[in-house]
Amino acid sequence: MRRPPLITRILAIGILLHVYIALRLIPEAPVPDPVRWVAVLYLLASCVLIPLGARARQMAPGWSRQAAWTGLMAMGFFSSLFVLTLLRDLLLLAVWAVGALRGLPADMASLRGTSALAVPALALLITLVGLFNARRLARVVTVDVPIAGLPPALSGFTIAQISDVHVGPTIRRPYVEAIVAAVNALGADVVAVTGDVVDGPVDQLSPHTAPLSGLSGRYGAYLVTGNHEYYSGAREWVAEFERLGLKVLSNRHVVITHNGARLILAGVTDYTAGQFDPGQRSDPRGALLGAPADATVRILLAHQPRTAEAAEPAGYTLQISGHTHGGQFLPWNFFVRLQQPFTAGLKKMGRLWVYTSRGTGYWGPPKRVGAPSEITRIRLVPARGG
Repeated sequence: MRRPPLITRILAIGILLHVYIALRLIPEAPVPDPVRWVAVLYLLASCVLIPLGARARQMAPGWSRQAAWTGLMAMGFFSSLFVLTLLRDLLLLAVWAVGALRGLPADMASLRGTSALAVPALALLITLVGLFNARRLARVVTVDVPIAGLPPALSGFTIAQISDVHVGPTIRRPYVEAIVAAVNALGADVVAVTGDVVDGPVDQLSPHTAPLSGLSGRYGAYLVTGNHEYYSGAREWVAEFERLGLKVLSNRHVVITHNGARLILAGVTDYTAGQFDPGQRSDPRGALLGAPADATVRILLAHQPRTAEAAEPAGYTLQISGHTHGGQFLPWNFFVRLQQPFTAGLKKMGRLWVYTSRGTGYWGPPKRVGAPSEITRIRLVPARGG
């Protein structure tokens, strides 16, 4: 028997999860019948709005933004509603089990009613807080990377990193302009853009990515591709980024001379690039070909943290990545750990430092909870004792 298409299976799962929420909350909520019917109608509408928002790019321009905003907000609310409904069921089970073990009756009816009201109220609050967190300008995070044997001339060398801006249906030109202004205010030696800049084709989004031409670093602004560039037409976007004045490092490096000392800045295509174009396969070792041996500080820009598994044996000092969004909001932070070695922050893999940004924008629902967006100021410092 032929399996149904993936999109059909995803839609079916989505509908079943909505049914689960309806059956667990609506009958037990102490509200009048008209309110129950409003809840039923909303969940029915949500089954339509979420897939509509996910496919908004394919709609006519006059409707795509409205559909995206409505559908993605519904998706964010549904995510919290589902997680909290599941946690409520676990709580009710735990209370019942404790009462049964002690031989004491529990006031389950009261708890069921109160919690059935609390779940959507809390889901709405989380969604609104997440919206505020996502839409405000990313904070600046300063990270010192201790490097053994760092040449004194490179002490204090700074890299301003932005990552995962995801210009698309809900992130537009004013959002990008604010990011560029904040980055330029740091006066960094290098600006690094570590992928997933866009969610859509050049002809639709180039007016909104245009402010990136204003990114300014003492030695230039550099970019590497992320997986979303390959979803959106990587070759066209690379040409557009180059036109904007960004130097795209596709499995290659540049030599930067700072205060008389030399430093290697390399970049690779996304970890999955070879699946889209075999000629674009990510190659950390190849990106160092021809690099001068006396330049011992070697920095790699790579969209996904898992590139570190190839970068560490290749002899890099520091890898700067993004991709994970720090999880962005529950429950996705748990799933990130199944795919990537690091979720956020400065970590070490063997001799290699890896910094993973939580991202400067957001993907999908305009929602960030527990994973604030960031513009990162990375500073090279001597390691203690070295």
